[in-house]
Amino acid sequence: MGKVYSRLRDRVFKPRAPPSDVTDAPAALPRPPLASEVTEKPSLQVLSANLLLAENGGPHHTAEFDLMERVQGAKLVVRRGQPFVLQLALNRGLQPEQDAVSFIFTLQGVEKPTHGHNTLIAIPLLAHGSQPQSASVWAAAIEKNMPDAKAVRVVITPAADAIIGQWKVEVDTKKQLEGSAVSYTFPDPIYILFNPWCKDDSVYMEGEHERNEYVLNDTGIIWRGSYNRLRPTVWHYAQFEADVLECAVHLVSVVGKMGPASRGDPVRTARAISAAVNSPDDNGAVMGNWSDDYGGGTAPTKWLGSSQILQKYWKDKKPVKYGQCWVFAGVVTTIARALGIPSRPVTNYSSAHDTQSSLTVDYFVNEKAEIMEELNSDSIWNFHVWNEVWMQRPDLSAEYDGWQVVDATPQEQSEDMYRCGPASVAAVKKGEVRKPFDGSFVYAEVNADKVFWRYNGPTQPLKLLRKDMKGIGRFISTKAIGSTFRDDITEFYKYPEESKEERAAMLTALRQSASMFSRYYLNEDFNDMHFDFELRDDIKIGEPFSVVLVMKNRSRNTDHTVTVTLRVDTVNYTGRIKEGVKKETTDRLVKAGAVEEIRMDVSYDEYSVHLVDQASFNIACMAAVKDTQYEYFAQDDFRVRKPDIKFKLGGDVVEGKECTATVSLTNPLPVPLKNGTFSVEGPGIVKTLKLRLPGNLAPQATGSVDFKFSPHFAGKKTLSAKFSSAELDDVDGFLEFMVKEVATPATNGDAPLATSEI
Repeated sequence: MGKVYSRLRDRVFKPRAPPSDVTDAPAALPRPPLASEVTEKPSLQVLSANLLLAENGGPHHTAEFDLMERVQGAKLVVRRGQPFVLQLALNRGLQPEQDAVSFIFTLQGVEKPTHGHNTLIAIPLLAHGSQPQSASVWAAAIEKNMPDAKAVRVVITPAADAIIGQWKVEVDTKKQLEGSAVSYTFPDPIYILFNPWCKDDSVYMEGEHERNEYVLNDTGIIWRGSYNRLRPTVWHYAQFEADVLECAVHLVSVVGKMGPASRGDPVRTARAISAAVNSPDDNGAVMGNWSDDYGGGTAPTKWLGSSQILQKYWKDKKPVKYGQCWVFAGVVTTIARALGIPSRPVTNYSSAHDTQSSLTVDYFVNEKAEIMEELNSDSIWNFHVWNEVWMQRPDLSAEYDGWQVVDATPQEQSEDMYRCGPASVAAVKKGEVRKPFDGSFVYAEVNADKVFWRYNGPTQPLKLLRKDMKGIGRFISTKAIGSTFRDDITEFYKYPEESKEERAAMLTALRQSASMFSRYYLNEDFNDMHFDFELRDDIKIGEPFSVVLVMKNRSRNTDHTVTVTLRVDTVNYTGRIKEGVKKETTDRLVKAGAVEEIRMDVSYDEYSVHLVDQASFNIACMAAVKDTQYEYFAQDDFRVRKPDIKFKLGGDVVEGKECTATVSLTNPLPVPLKNGTFSVEGPGIVKTLKLRLPGNLAPQATGSVDFKFSPHFAGKKTLSAKFSSAELDDVDGFLEFMVKEVATPATNGDAPLATSEI
């Protein structure tokens, strides 16, 4: 590095040319030197540097980072393309006309930093009022010279495309015509992040409300459940908490295996994040687990946020056990927001996992109405959560700028690694599946066709039972800006189902697909019988429910006998059948013009022993009309509704002051809850609170526990909790409220803003 370093210094310290107004006029008679000029002044040296953390934190929107608040070991965190200020203490007053000062920035962790790769930056200190030559050039200028105080304030502007990460900072000083320089090295590196507030940054986001939501908000809502029972769950992103920013930089640069030059590109950075958050091929942050055994780790449903995950990973550098899709998405949101990339989690209900790139999801059903798992490689998840990140796409064109899909859940490999995206949402809607990256996979998730085949044995042809062009990609959801309401963004991913535009987009995608799957359509010559399969009642856990098939014979003179099989199975959210709950087969005569109903009731005792962690079921119906070749098949997913956790505040909440709150739950089950425990996170709660209910909680009784917390900052904040016991698990709730500033007088506007409605 020495030769490059020397050339940079020579360039920075090049002697200035004489002023342009110098003439050949006769020189003035020499005067005797003043006493003050007899002694030569010492070389200029920097003695210390004040990072002015409080002054820089506000304009750069980095004040809440733990790194900026530490009493000891605080580090400066700023955003690229935007000036920040430093104050240098000197051994004497700065004389700009005689002294030359330069700043040397070196990217940490680079073995051989070079100017050509933008990992070694040398910039001269220019006169007061000097501006950067362009957005892609670093600059430094005097803001205020204080020679009497032996100090100078300088303003430094990193390039708008600067590499993200830690930078070592040195200050070199010398007299203009001297050959050697004196160097001062800052004790700690500074962090430079992406900047959505800078118009020249490729992650620039215009709206202030959008930036507050997608970069600064440290708490959000992730939707789970099923399309017919949407479930909001609070997630604490905690991007400003201890160790999170350091861990984010480590995951991108080390685990994500990004070359230094790529770390200034948000497209490549987002792709690296999607790989580094999962663990199958790179020992990333979170280990996935879709079994029922979470031994040696934490069940995915028990996490409240990202901080514990990332802090543990930062400490051990080993994958944290365990995660599922919403956990991966929550951690990706945290890392992206910490680095300055606008990000949000997105939930897609009835989400297809197309393993064959056919843009169809194919199910094979036997005569018992059972989905034949051994033949099915495709699947439909009740819900799937991925992320959107906001950025320009110079590798494509401006029409593909904006939200991009990235997905850290390890489903399929992309370029030999488990990662997905960024895929332009605009390209997905148009069916442009060849646009990088992984557009075909994302398109199938939201717009594949669902096809059911009747399997009659290895030597018999398949029979097409049903084709569903509307069942995939429902209620694509994210948190609304500034509230806890749901924002439906389906229209940005797909045209209305079965519209001309939607079918045209599908045709575009099929033409670009490497696997051209043959399409068949139902033979609807027989239409005497009409079937309507439905689930009755709003299903609350602990209560019975009913599955109903309504059959209408539309013939005026022919009776039909129908054999109906109804079944209920437990299913995990990835669409895999777990255990059978109940099955009934019935023969029913439906007379001409008549309507018949077949009903199967399922009690709590029948389904409680089969419940999996997210209380989801698959209901299926097979109806065969005797003396015809007609068979009807339908299936659907649903979940039972769990109770809400409630919060109650003990009074006004003021920053820096202790506040009392109560968390409570009503037992909905017909059996007592034993050893019930609340896990609570919120503002000022450094470590998750574990609050145990005293004794057993009887059926329909309400149990509560008091706790205290002390928020550090004013503004809109959120308390969230999970409840678990042997009989009832994966229950959550939240309360959003305002934290007052210390000096703000009491008002009537301190009522809770929102609570969970699950």
